[in-house]
Order: sequence, then C-alpha cells, then structure tokens
Amino acid sequence: MTTEALFWDRIADKYSRQKIGNPTAYEQTLEAVRAYLSPQDHVLEHGCGTGSTALILAGDVARITAADFAPRMVEIAEAKRRDGNVDNVEFLTAGIDDSRLMWVEHDVVLGFNLLHLVPDLDAALAAMFSQVKPGGYVITKSGCVKDMNPLLRWAIKAMQLIGRAPFVQYFTGEELESAMRWAGFEIVSSREFDRAKHIRFVVARRPKA
Repeated sequence: MTTEALFWDRIADKYSRQKIGNPTAYEQTLEAVRAYLSPQDHVLEHGCGTGSTALILAGDVARITAADFAPRMVEIAEAKRRDGNVDNVEFLTAGIDDSRLMWVEHDVVLGFNLLHLVPDLDAALAAMFSQVKPGGYVITKSGCVKDMNPLLRWAIKAMQLIGRAPFVQYFTGEELESAMRWAGFEIVSSREFDRAKHIRFVVARRPKA
C-alpha cells in the first residue's frame, strides 16, 4: 500500500463521520451530474471514499463501479451498500490506473475531490480518457489550490510535515482545463458552485472517433 493510501486508510473512519461542509454546493453538484446521466449508463467513479455519492446516484443509472485505493474506505462503502440494499453498485479497492479498470469504456467517469490529490495529473487524465467511451463524459470537481489564498499553501505544507495532510497537487482552474485538453478532452462546462473555495466543477467529453 502506498504512503498516500495509508494516510486515507488511517483516517477513513473519521472521514466517514464528517458532515458535508457545504450541503447546498453538494446538492448543486449532484444535480449538475444528473444532467449527464441516463438510466442505461454504466458509470465509473474514482476516489469514491466511503461511497456516499455513488450510492446516491445509483438510482439514476444502470450500474456504477466505484473505486478507491484505501481499503478501509471501500470496506465502509460496502457496508453502506449492504445496509441500503443497493445492488447496482460495485466497490473496488483500486487506483485510477488499476489494470481491472483500464480499457473498459464507460459512459461516464467521475472523480470528485480527487485530481488535486494525485501525484501525476497527466497520467490520471490519460487513464480516465481510456476508461470513457468516445462521446462519453468525464466529470470532475477539484480544488484549485493555486487560485486560493497563498496562506493555505503554507498551512498545507505545515500539516504535511506532521502527517496531518496528504499530498496536494497545485494548479489553477485554467491549468486544470489545459491539462484536460492536452489529454484529449473537450471542455463542455466549467463552473464553481462555491467560489470562495475555488472548487472547480468540470464536465469534459472524449471526442467521438
């Protein structure tokens, strides 16, 4: 298990008890995602955490494969799936480039609060490109740390030194969209539901062949 997976595994139980920081922005995100979903869709979610979003969206699609590289996160998610008797969601312990997920073309690929936490943004986007079918959508929500107050970066570094924060990738919203275009995506929509926090919601499409 990688150092980053160990970090998220260690805090999984505490994470699962945390309340959503901005419920209004979260609901707006869900509604924006639903606009791109169809009942026949097969969806892949990366960085699913304890599974809340996958389980909420399960009723809008045919099937969801939800993956996270922290085993304890997946254990909690699976327990929630069983408790809710949801039968069209499969939780996997897997990273973005896991061989089980590569070259399987899904209708929609999701990644919420994820891309600013991956060490290699270009590699992550390349994997997601291969996992969505031509004409399909990749929908992400990412913290654009370089657009935030510079003091936050110092706070993150201080927390990382004592093991209280994970790796964080620094990019602006414009840099994120540029990286997505470089990976081959077309940007369909880009917005911030909580502008004060610079959390960028991006809908991108893999062009049809």
